[in-house]
Amino acid sequence: MKIAVAGTGYVGLSVALLLSQHNEVHALDIIPAKVALLNNGKSPIVDPVITDFLMGNASGERPLDFHATIDAQEAYTDADLAVIATPTNYDEKKNYFDTSSVEAAIAAVRQYSSHAWIVIKSTIPVGYTQQLRKTLNDNRILFSPEFLREGHALYDNLHPSRIVVGAPQDDAESVKAARQFAHLLAEGADPVEAASANHDGSTGIPTLVVGTTEAEAIKLFANTYLALRVAYFNELDTYAESRGLNTREIIDGVCLDPRIGDGYNNPSFGYGGYCLPKDTKQLLANYNQVPQNLIEAIVDANRTRKEFVASEVMERIKDIQDPVVGIYRLTMKSGSDNFRQSAIQDVMKQFKANGIPVLIYEPTLDKPDFQGSEVTHNLAGFKTRASVIVANRWTSDLADVDTKVYTRDLFRRD
Repeated sequence: MKIAVAGTGYVGLSVALLLSQHNEVHALDIIPAKVALLNNGKSPIVDPVITDFLMGNASGERPLDFHATIDAQEAYTDADLAVIATPTNYDEKKNYFDTSSVEAAIAAVRQYSSHAWIVIKSTIPVGYTQQLRKTLNDNRILFSPEFLREGHALYDNLHPSRIVVGAPQDDAESVKAARQFAHLLAEGADPVEAASANHDGSTGIPTLVVGTTEAEAIKLFANTYLALRVAYFNELDTYAESRGLNTREIIDGVCLDPRIGDGYNNPSFGYGGYCLPKDTKQLLANYNQVPQNLIEAIVDANRTRKEFVASEVMERIKDIQDPVVGIYRLTMKSGSDNFRQSAIQDVMKQFKANGIPVLIYEPTLDKPDFQGSEVTHNLAGFKTRASVIVANRWTSDLADVDTKVYTRDLFRRD
């Protein structure tokens, strides 16, 4: 089967490599330098499994039928399936995802292929696919949400917690195509994972073929629940820190309850990254004229947490003459090079609004400043110059200046 994948971010690239184990895959991107890297066996993003797959393909140790291109005609002509994984950033003014890249990709697919099934992997508003099928009079468009972690995207595709594909349930042809796409994803997964027993006694990867709007809702509600957990444990930490209590002991005791569980409970400066901030805001926008209290509270709680973190750091340095706040990494997570909408950026803005100089250590950023603050790659000099070091996630690199470090990474894991 010939498959085209539009977009080579962590979603598109991981899906393309997964599918290229058993299919001819053409990954389309608009950046020539990125395409050149991919065709030379190098990953443009930090993800160890993606790196291994690309290196193995280049050396012949792990042969894949994978090719990156900037040529839409090459990618889409005679394609049986096109996967759309282009970025959909949240537009604060419109209270809506910017879906223009998705629409442009679909138009390009149809320019060269009238028959290809199109599966949207980009995150989109609830109801978007149904509306798009109607507006374009195109009944060969499906939606499949991704549930991937940055830095572990291909691993999560190889070991999926579930596969969800959305298709109109009254359209037998679309449902059949959705099941075929689900099969392609399962076929590329780790064979042990695919054959494992589930909690209900069945075997194989849990797979849902639901309506397109239900699939869109699954994505946004899943990420909003994760944001809820982050906000909950951050508020627990805010209380404990304000009252001089041991946060870790409280979390350990709370999470021994099996109904709560011991996951996604490590305090941080707030949820951030590419998905959670925009997904929670989009879900809140989708609640227009629908009664709600909780979803709005999650968004508000994240803002409050970042304000609390900034105030705690400023309290630490209030007696220091000419203080400098050091920011250790802009990235949200260990093992990632992505710092889009990272919580630390909003914390930084509060220091700067109070006239406090900020020095950033970020080795992946190849420019001398970020948002008007100096960037350095010299870790030793960074440690010396910073009066306090603010680190969303702990690292042994900071062990020698432990007394300078402000972090809420109590469990020292993401």
